[in-house]
Amino acid sequence: MTWDLIAANYYSSLEFIAAIVGIVILISSLDDFFIDIWYWTRRIYRSLTLGRKKGYRHLTADQLMERGEQPMAIMVPAWKEYDVIAAMVQNMIEVLDYQHYVIFIGTYVNDPETIEEVDRMCRRYRHLHRVEVPHPGPTSKADCLNFVVEAIFDYEKEKNVEFAGVVLHDSEDVVHPIELKFFNYLLPRKDMIQLPVASLEREWYELVAGTYMDEFAESHAKEMVVRESVSGMVPSAGVGTCFSRRALIALVGVTHNHPFNINSLTEDYDVGMRLSQLGMQTIFGVFPVTYRVRRTSWKTNTEATEVLMDMPLCVREYFPDNFRLAYRQKSRWVLGIGLQSWEQIRWRGRSLAARYLLLHDRKGVVTSFVSIFAYLLVAQFIVFHVGLETGWWDAYYPTLFGANSFWRTLIYVNAFFLAVRMAHRVYFTTVLYGFAHGLMSLPRMVVGNFVNAMAVARAWRLYLAYLFRGKRLVWDKTMHEFPSGAQLARKRQRLGELLQSWQAVTPTTLAKALEQQAATQTPLGRVLVSNGWLDDETLAEAIAYQADLPRMALSVEMVRDHAGAMPLDIAIRHRAVMTGMHKTHRPVLAVASPLTAEALADITQATGAEPLQRIVREGEIAAALRVLSEAHGTEMTATEGTGKVPLLGDMLIERGLIKRAVFEAAMKSYRPDQHGRIGDYLVESKVIVRDVVEQVVREQKQFFTERAVTS
Repeated sequence: MTWDLIAANYYSSLEFIAAIVGIVILISSLDDFFIDIWYWTRRIYRSLTLGRKKGYRHLTADQLMERGEQPMAIMVPAWKEYDVIAAMVQNMIEVLDYQHYVIFIGTYVNDPETIEEVDRMCRRYRHLHRVEVPHPGPTSKADCLNFVVEAIFDYEKEKNVEFAGVVLHDSEDVVHPIELKFFNYLLPRKDMIQLPVASLEREWYELVAGTYMDEFAESHAKEMVVRESVSGMVPSAGVGTCFSRRALIALVGVTHNHPFNINSLTEDYDVGMRLSQLGMQTIFGVFPVTYRVRRTSWKTNTEATEVLMDMPLCVREYFPDNFRLAYRQKSRWVLGIGLQSWEQIRWRGRSLAARYLLLHDRKGVVTSFVSIFAYLLVAQFIVFHVGLETGWWDAYYPTLFGANSFWRTLIYVNAFFLAVRMAHRVYFTTVLYGFAHGLMSLPRMVVGNFVNAMAVARAWRLYLAYLFRGKRLVWDKTMHEFPSGAQLARKRQRLGELLQSWQAVTPTTLAKALEQQAATQTPLGRVLVSNGWLDDETLAEAIAYQADLPRMALSVEMVRDHAGAMPLDIAIRHRAVMTGMHKTHRPVLAVASPLTAEALADITQATGAEPLQRIVREGEIAAALRVLSEAHGTEMTATEGTGKVPLLGDMLIERGLIKRAVFEAAMKSYRPDQHGRIGDYLVESKVIVRDVVEQVVREQKQFFTERAVTS
C-alpha cells in the first residue's frame, strides 16, 4: 500500500508539472506560429502582387556591376585567430570582385601568434592593415571593434578619403565575390545592411554542427525577413553587416565615445537595436546568386561533387561540431541577447511590434529548459504506461488528461504545433542542403535542444556571477575552422600576375623582368629580387601561395643540428635544406621553390621517405648552404655570409655567363667531397673558363664586404 500511494502521488505530480509545461509550450508555440503565418502570408502576397506592379523590376547582377565603386572598409576583430586568419584574408581578397576597399584587422598586444600571421599577410597585401588594441585581451569583441573603427577614421584623415560603408566580418567567414558590389549599390540610401548567414555543409553524422545548418537555414530565411517586415528593425548578425558612414558617426555621437557597446557580449544585436531607435533605415538584404557547393552522396563512397545552386547572397562559415564548444558559443549569444539586453535595452522600442520581437528573443532563457523537462516527462510517462500495461502498477488518482478534457486537447494542439515546427525545419534545411539533410534535421532538433539548454544554463551561471559577485563578462573564445584549399575554388595565376594582383610590382617593372628572364633563363622571382624590384619575403609568400605550401623561418641552429641528415651534394644540387623530421616520420625540407618530380625522387631515395616541403626565402637557402658547406669542410664562398650574398651559380646565371639548363646538368654530377669548390668543378668540367669564374668570385667577395660594412 505504501508503494502504491507513493507511485500514485508521484504520477499525479508528474501530471501537474506536465500541465504547466504544456501551457508554456503552447504560449511559445503560438509565438512561433505567428511568425510562420506572417512569413507565408507575406511571401504569397508578394508573389501575387510584385510582378504586377507597374515599373517593378527585380534587382539584377548587371545593375550591381554598373554602379561606380565607392571606397569600402572591412573590419575583422581577431583574438587567438592565428590558425584561420591568414586563410580567411587570402580567400577574401582572392574572390572579392571589387577594387576600392581596405581591410582592417584588430589584434591584441598579448596575442603574438595572431599578430605574426596578420603582419605576414600585411606584407603580402598592401590594402591590409593591422590595428593594435593597446591593452591585453580578451576584453570584448566590441572593445576590439571600437579600436578598429578609430583606426578607420584615422586612415580617412591620413589618406583624405571617406569610406561609404564599413563591413563587419569574422575570421572564419567565407564571402561571395559580389558582396561588396551589393553593399555598394545600396549605399548610402541604407544605413545598415545585413546579409543572411549560413553554415557550410557538414557530413550527415556531424550532428552538433548540423544543428547550426538547420537553425540558420530557418531563422535567416524566415525570422529575419519577418523582423524587417513587422517592425522595420533588423539586428546585426555580427558578420556580413555593412554600416553606412552616417550610421557609424551617429553611433559615435550618441555615446560621445565609441560605436559599439563594450559592456555587451553581443554588440551586433545591441547596435542593431540602437540604430533602430535612432531612426536609421536597416534592412535584411536578400539577393539571389549562384554558389558552387560540395555535395556528398550518402548512398555511395564516392567523393564529394561540386554543383551549382541558386541561393541568397550570404556569408558562410563552419560552426563547432563539438558539444562543449557549441554550447559555450551559444551561451555568449544567450548572455547578450536574452540577459544583457534585458538589463541594458530593457523594453525600449518605437512600436509594439519592436517590443514583441524583444520578447520573442528573450523567451529562450526559459523555454530552452522547458524542452528538456518535456523530454524527461515523456520518458517517465512511458515507464508508467508500460507499468500499467504489464500490471506492476495500477494505483493512481483520476487523471488530468482524461478523454475530452482540456489538458488532453492541449496535448493534441501542442502536437500539431510540433508537427508544424518539424515541417518548417525540414523545408528550410532542404532548400539549402538537400532532402537528405532535411530529414536529418529532425533528429538534430533533439540534439539542438540539449545544446541550447546547456547554453542557457551556462549563460545564467555567468550572468548571476556577474550580478552578485561582480565577475567580469569577457569575450569567450570559440575555436574556428576555415575550409581547406580543396573546398574553395582558388585562382591559379602565374607568378607575375599574382604579384601584380598583390600590388607588389607594377606592369612596367614586370615587363622589364620578363625580358631579362627570357634573356638569362633566370626564374622571374630571382630577376625581380636581384634588381631590387621585389623583396625576397614577398617572393617567398607568393611562391608559397602558388604551391599551397606552408612557410617557415630557417635558422642557423636548425641547419647545423641536421647538417648530416642529407648528403651535401643533394642539398646543393636541389637547393634543399633538411630541418628535421615530421611526426609522420617524413623529413621536412626548407626550399625556396617547390621541388621537381626528379628532385623529389632523388631526395626520397637519399633519405628513405618522401619529404615535406616548407617555403623559405631564397636568401635563407643561400645562407644555409654556406653553413652546410662549412660543416662538411667545403668552401663555397669567401666566408659564411648572410642570406643577402648570392651564390656563385646564381651570379653566373643572372649575368648571362652560363645557361641555367647547362648549370643544372653539370650539378647533377657534382660531389663536394670529390670536386671541392663549385667554381673549380665548373672549370674542370669545361662548362666555363677560369677567368670568368675568378671575376665573378671577386664580385661576390666585394658584394659581401659591402654588405658587412653596411650592417
